[in-house]
Amino acid sequence: MRLKGKVALITGGARGQGAAEARLFAQEGANVIIADVLDSQGAKVEAEINETGGKCLYLHLDVSNKEDWDSAVYSALTRFGKLDILVNNAGVAAWGTNDETTEEEWDRVMDINAKGVFLGTQSVIPEMKKAGGGSIVNISSISGIVGQAGIQPVYNASKGAVRIFTKSIAIQYASDGIRANSVHPGPIDTDMIHDRISGKENEERIRNTVPLGRPAKPVEVAYGVFVPCFR
Repeated sequence: MRLKGKVALITGGARGQGAAEARLFAQEGANVIIADVLDSQGAKVEAEINETGGKCLYLHLDVSNKEDWDSAVYSALTRFGKLDILVNNAGVAAWGTNDETTEEEWDRVMDINAKGVFLGTQSVIPEMKKAGGGSIVNISSISGIVGQAGIQPVYNASKGAVRIFTKSIAIQYASDGIRANSVHPGPIDTDMIHDRISGKENEERIRNTVPLGRPAKPVEVAYGVFVPCFR
């Protein structure tokens, strides 16, 4: 129970990677708030965690909307009294080439993947300061480090923004006891990229490009997210 007494807000927690993080954090004793726009799926994860002995609250949250963030932080404080951990997990993918990227698609991906991380971080830091510190973990991607042929560059740009944003936050708020880390997974076996990792051709590509020879399991990445949070 290495997170006993901690309060963690996890965005994109209704399914996939975020749900795996929520389950793990709850197992480790954290009070968990999962936030998403997938309300029915989020409610199911909330019920599952509570029914198995954890403490979980689901909230509707559009990460690109400041008012939603203000409401989510208020609800977390009302329910649990503080906020120790933020996992900026919510994100969207974009497949194809730069030629196929419309201005609207650019704005959509950047709003969710980059602006959402900025708004969430800005919303929780005042409460973490009051609590004497905290941990912010931002889910970037291998796409935030290297370019890739089959992904729209806007996705790489958004995840690169998350990476360097996290470094700046870590430096600016270290004296407040607030830690900031980014996690950079390769392909993870979730609904979001299921079509991109299924089938013989995709499986062969992954065997040739991923050191493990397979996509990561969500729980494997969840442990990487968990480690910076239990100090």
